[in-house]
Parts: sequence; structure tokens; C-alpha cells
Amino acid sequence: MRIHETAVNTAVLLALLSVPAFAWWTDEPFTITLATRAAVLALAAVGLNILLGIGGLVSFGHAVFFGLGGYAMAILAFHAQNYTELNLGIGVIDGTNSMPVIWLVAIIVSAITACLIGLLSLRTSGVYFIMITLAFGQMFYYFAISWSTYGGEDGVSIYVRNQFPGLNTLDPIQFFLLCFGLLCFTLFVTARVQRSAFGVALNATRQSRARAEAVGLRPVRLQLVAFALSGAITGLAGALFADLNRFVSPSMFSWQLSGELIVLVIIGGVGRLIGPVIGACVFVALEHLLGGLTEYWHIALGAILLGIVLFGRGGVLGLLTGQDGARV
Repeated sequence: MRIHETAVNTAVLLALLSVPAFAWWTDEPFTITLATRAAVLALAAVGLNILLGIGGLVSFGHAVFFGLGGYAMAILAFHAQNYTELNLGIGVIDGTNSMPVIWLVAIIVSAITACLIGLLSLRTSGVYFIMITLAFGQMFYYFAISWSTYGGEDGVSIYVRNQFPGLNTLDPIQFFLLCFGLLCFTLFVTARVQRSAFGVALNATRQSRARAEAVGLRPVRLQLVAFALSGAITGLAGALFADLNRFVSPSMFSWQLSGELIVLVIIGGVGRLIGPVIGACVFVALEHLLGGLTEYWHIALGAILLGIVLFGRGGVLGLLTGQDGARV
């Protein structure tokens, strides 16, 4: 029996919302934190899905933007909590613990970096594109390790969660609702992008670069915009992830994290709007339920991934809707 994809999308979001709501009612804050983690990882995967699902570009260095968002939050909050000024070389500014300001900085820094990386990476294609994005990821990873000003390999701890007007962000349910709201807004924007002239042109470029050029489209320009948008969303997710944990470390730049984001997209369904959310929920559930039993819980994740690649390329969402085949 086929289920309409819109119904599945709505059900998934309601399920993600109902779990922390029930946990709040039963006074289980840890479950709310798990749901928040799933929402933030889903947001990062939504950013990657724009590049991978619509643009058909496999980036193995997307953790760069996740890490940049995290460090943007940590650096600004670090100077705010220690009452010190941040010297940028072009001027001195104060730190801040305002979430909207931190998000804006994380988005801008990640988008600019994505443009710069994209200008170089998009000169290549295929496995060369994958490897150059991986190389950039490793560059940022080792830079963060050697950046002793902000903890180096030990990372940076933030002792007080940043503030959002009108909310108590230390309350787990309020922080979850904030992250969930941003996720829903980003999904709405992504849906509009997919249906826009830009989304159609980007999809046409993915299907046949030569045909796109023949009708006057500029593939590199389209892909560069997608790269910047994808990086900005992933950077926002990184800032939220850092606020959730109140800690950042070079591991946020690691290639393993880039791989996990790709896995989230594949499990849920490549190119499908709600696919990253499903993938993130499956990942966090397995991590929590099996991680306490064995440190080799990734074997189960690998088995699920293998099964999807071999028998259900539309991901979990494709299996639920009866529409096999990834939208790439």
C-alpha cells in the first residue's frame, strides 16, 4: 500500500515533536536532549541534502561548515563569559551570548567559506570533487587541533548556554522547540528552493551538465549558490549543536562526521525533503539503544545502510511511500 509522501512528512515531524512532549510530561529531560540532538543533526543533513540530493554533489568535507558554526558560537560565547575582547585583525569586538547574533555570524562565516571552497572544488568532478572536499575538511581539522588559543585538541567549554529573547534556553523543552522551529523553517525554505526556477535548473544540471549548458544555464554558478546555501544551513546546525553540548572540539571538523551526515541522507532518502530527519532519528535511536550495549553499534547502522543501498535506494521514506529509487 502506497502512502502519500506529504502524509509521511507530517507524521515524521509530529512524531519528532511528540517524543520530547511526552518526555517533558513524564519528567525525562535526557529524552528531550536526545530529541534535540536528532533535530540538530537533521538540520545539518538537510543542508547537505541540498547539495547532494538536488545538486548531485557528494561532499565528504561538509563537517567544515558544521565545525565553523560550532566554533563561531564557542569563540563569541567564550569572550562573552570571560569579559574579554576578540581581536579580528581588522578591529576589536566584544563577545556575545545572544543566539540570533551567533547564528547570523555562523551562517555568514559558513556561507563565505563554502563559496571559497566551492570556487576551487567545482573545478573538478566525480571522485576528484569528493577528495578535494575531504582535503579541505582535514585542513580545518588539523588547524583546529593546533589552535591553542581556543583549546587546541581539548576544545572549548561554554559554561552557560546562550540566550534567546523570551525563552529560557536552559530548559530542555524550550531549547528543543527552538531547534525544532528552525528545522521546520529550513524544511519549508528547502521545499521552496526545490520547486523554484533555481531548483529546477540545479536539478537539470545534475541530470545532464551538457544539456544544461546547451540551453544557456551556467552549471558552476548554480552549484556554487547551492554550495553556499548548503554550507550556511549546516553552519547554523553546528552553532546549535555547540550550544546543545556547551562544548566544541576539532572532532566537529572530522571526516567521520562528514560521512555520518551522508549516511543520514542516504538512510532517510536522497533528495527527499524529510529524508534527513528520518535518517537523524534512526541514527540517534540506534546510538542510544545499542550504544549502551556495545561500542560496536555501528555494525547495525552499517547493516541498515547496506540493506537500503542494495534493496531500497529510496531510503526509509521510499519504502514507506512505495516509491523506490533515490531522487538524485
